[in-house]
Amino acid sequence: MLPGTGPVRFLALGDSYTIGAGVAAAEDWPAVLVERLRARGIAIEDPEIIARTGWTTDELAAGIERARPRGPYLLVTLLIGVNDQARGAEPDEYRRAFSARLRQAVELAGGKPGRVIVLSIPDWSVTPFAASQDQERIAATIVRFNQAKRDQAERRRALRRRDGDLAARGHRSRPVDGLHPSRRMYEAWVEWIMSAALTALGHELAPARAHHTASTGTDAQDCISRVWKCFGAVTH
Repeated sequence: MLPGTGPVRFLALGDSYTIGAGVAAAEDWPAVLVERLRARGIAIEDPEIIARTGWTTDELAAGIERARPRGPYLLVTLLIGVNDQARGAEPDEYRRAFSARLRQAVELAGGKPGRVIVLSIPDWSVTPFAASQDQERIAATIVRFNQAKRDQAERRRALRRRDGDLAARGHRSRPVDGLHPSRRMYEAWVEWIMSAALTALGHELAPARAHHTASTGTDAQDCISRVWKCFGAVTH
């Protein structure tokens, strides 16, 4: 429990990557993040998740309106945009929509951008699902979308969790449905998100045991917006 507060309230906003499509509810990365934070002695409630498979950035806005979450939250995460990209939205169009969602996220965090963690759009071009598509075009577009996301996060001074490009290591963790991450890969995501979460909550990142993930050999702070490729070394 943080000094002078009750248990941390955590809101996760997003799409299929946030709800953990293809894995049990206890295995999605928001649930695993809560488990890891509790293991560090932080009193935190179960995550409140506003996300659905297929949602675009604008559809997330409608979902937030329906759910009417009651802030302030001490921790808010925002991972949205892959469906905008997949449906052919232009980067500038996405930039405008994402800026509005980020503004909402900051409001739900009590107006404190340092409590908001912005996550990159995973590069699904390396998954089996994309094998019959123009993978180079998909990857290049995601880079542009993540640049727009990065620009908005920096503008609003939100925390940004950057993800590495380890394409040379190969994509060896089989997606559960050819597209979405496995339980083991979501656990790996949490290893990268943890330091940002602790920063948002005002904690230092103390040494901790590895939680079933293989080392990528790359410092998280040096990585740039390729979630899938970053975690290609994580195996079942």
